[in-house]
Amino acid sequence: MQEAFFSFISSFGYLAVFGLIFLENIFPPIPSELILPLSGFLVIQTSMELPLVIVAATVGSVTGAFVLYGIGRLLSQDRLESFFDTRPMRLLGFKSDDVSKAIGWFDRRGQITVLLCRCIPVVRSLISIPAGTAKMNMVRFSLYTLLGSAVWNTVLCSLGYAAGGAWETVTAQVEGFSDIVKVVLIVIIVVVVAFWIVKRVIPNLRENKNQ
Repeated sequence: MQEAFFSFISSFGYLAVFGLIFLENIFPPIPSELILPLSGFLVIQTSMELPLVIVAATVGSVTGAFVLYGIGRLLSQDRLESFFDTRPMRLLGFKSDDVSKAIGWFDRRGQITVLLCRCIPVVRSLISIPAGTAKMNMVRFSLYTLLGSAVWNTVLCSLGYAAGGAWETVTAQVEGFSDIVKVVLIVIIVVVVAFWIVKRVIPNLRENKNQ
């Protein structure tokens, strides 16, 4: 994969950086931790300029984020409430008003996460979906996404440029940080699922069994 990215960016320059980061925002498994430091390093090897590489990456980030934001808008509150009001979802402990509560929390306190999560691996892309579902103001969404993406892209591209031939060290360190984030997320998910089963699923199953 590394050689393919090297060849692609070397051949197509800014367009390749834009395209790869656009895809990375839609498909998080594509590693920006590799693409961005490599792009910074290739500034030394090609005719690209570092500021324009950062701009291309940031435009790709924002454009990709809008795709997921659009998907979130399709998952409207009414549709989600109807889905969570089905019998299988009720047996799993969900209630239709959980949707309105979650969206209400996002409107009051969660919007800043769009900015903060842009610098956190994995969730940096996915945060756009709840923002779309909550119909977050597009100007604010654009601004937060732009600022957060610009910081992430600037740091990784600049580190790759500064490291030169040792850019892979930057990638390895950022991937190590990404792995830690993934482990933390998995632990949080396991704890939340366990709590949900105890507090919602088991009582619901008992109630339906007694009916």
